[in-house]
Amino acid sequence: MQDLTHYIGGKHTPGTSGRFADVMNPATGEVQARCPLASTAEIDHAIDVAAKAQPAWAAVNPQRRARVLMKFVDLLNRDMDKLAEALSREHGKTLPDAAGDVQRGLEVVEYCIGAPQMLKGDYTDSAGPGIDMYSMRQALGVTAGITPFNFPAMIPMWMFAPAIACGNAFILKPSERDPSVPLMLAELMEEAGLPAGILQVVNGDKEAVDALLHHDVVQSIGFVGSTPIAEYIYATGCANGKRVQCFGGAKNHMIVMPDADMDQAADALIGAGYGAAGERCMAISVAVPVGEDTADRLIEKLVPRIEKLKVGPYTSGNDVDYGPVVTAAAKANIERLVQTGIDQGAELVVDGRDFKLQGYEDGYFVGPHLFDRATKDMDIYQQEIFGPVLTCVRAQTYEEAIGLAMDHEYGNGTAIFTRDGDAARDFANRINVGMVGINVPIPVPLAYHTFGGWKKSVFGDLNQHGPDAFKFYTRTKTVTARWPSGIKEGGEFSIPVME
Repeated sequence: MQDLTHYIGGKHTPGTSGRFADVMNPATGEVQARCPLASTAEIDHAIDVAAKAQPAWAAVNPQRRARVLMKFVDLLNRDMDKLAEALSREHGKTLPDAAGDVQRGLEVVEYCIGAPQMLKGDYTDSAGPGIDMYSMRQALGVTAGITPFNFPAMIPMWMFAPAIACGNAFILKPSERDPSVPLMLAELMEEAGLPAGILQVVNGDKEAVDALLHHDVVQSIGFVGSTPIAEYIYATGCANGKRVQCFGGAKNHMIVMPDADMDQAADALIGAGYGAAGERCMAISVAVPVGEDTADRLIEKLVPRIEKLKVGPYTSGNDVDYGPVVTAAAKANIERLVQTGIDQGAELVVDGRDFKLQGYEDGYFVGPHLFDRATKDMDIYQQEIFGPVLTCVRAQTYEEAIGLAMDHEYGNGTAIFTRDGDAARDFANRINVGMVGINVPIPVPLAYHTFGGWKKSVFGDLNQHGPDAFKFYTRTKTVTARWPSGIKEGGEFSIPVME
């Protein structure tokens, strides 16, 4: 049994609240560590340390701040296997998927090395007689992020890399289910040359979240998780005068047109629907084939692929397709929703309910499921299952198919598979979803574009990473300066106007 810590002021700090959360091994169901849950006093201490360290960091020029991130990238590559193994051990992902988690975060860090270019302001010479105007992007101060269990490396880096590049201090409150990798990232940042107190990791639950939301010094909050909590954090943070960006749930549709390459579409659905046991906000959970013949051909292609999926612990090798879900509660919720789908009349084409893995009977493994002939009033269609469950909703026309995605309350990601450029272009232009794939099943933008959904998948007006990150983590200050060539007598009492 390992007792984990917080990371405050450049060192591992034991928790003092006396409260802990169990960190499970999802493959075995055994407790492998205890994670301290911070009290309000511990959060206040971390904020105080950050506030004292931040002004000196903001005074460091952007190029030197970027050099710390350059060194951090080297260290991430050096420790990639170590980070992936720690991530898999606590989350349950396969090792290649865990390494991809780290790599996707690393790519955002690489983009943030360009901070000097992104932080340049604007300048207007002679805006008026003897008057120059210029703008500056300045750091907010102390910023914070609350990150989910499903990407314990990627999403923290999506937040703290741009925040720190902009000159802020950052307090990370990761998921208590898999907190080891965030602690390792903080160590690596300081090994790269980051001053103590600029990146701190404070583990906790709702008490820690509320302490961050209500503290006057914290200037911004980032969040990724479920929509109900996103709504709460957004409303509370905004009410307390903070800049807030929250990313919530998803129900991502993939439209399959009659002219699509059915093998390509089926392979895409397998990876996008069952990868990481479906625990991705960009997972495809709804397939929408257009026409009965298309649906029949798609199901025929999917079934043998799903039945061949290899489910197991990350220790079983790199040919494992996906591992366990993160907790016993997550497994129970998936099984509940599967039963609801059956009760409400969907056809369970591939039944994973009896899946058992010898030697891992107490682990949180869930077999793959495929529903066909579901309808939009069913719970398995309306709710985010966050598990290895793919639901097929048959549409008779393209208009019906696109309407399903447009009418759903979530708008994170979507995709269309077709050979028809006109259909693809129409889909991309009309769909009210933030991230769109054309023959690409998981359309997660690269680091130099921005990531974010629409509708109830997002709360706030700026996306993650890309140019929006530098807007979110800075304030613009505009200066109007006059250096008169001569001294004028008397004051001017009317509002200045252009002459």
